[in-house]
Amino acid sequence: MRTRITLECTECKHRNYNTTKDKKEHPERMETKKYCRFCQKHTIHKETK
Repeated sequence: MRTRITLECTECKHRNYNTTKDKKEHPERMETKKYCRFCQKHTIHKETK
């Protein structure tokens, strides 16, 4: 079953993205490099609770 997660910028702490992931296949927290409109550059975004 896919669950909804929120991604947060590691630099400015804004929650920019909502997405889904399969917890059975990826139980660890997700980390991706995405564009942050507040920082105006690509930064690492981590999954929040």
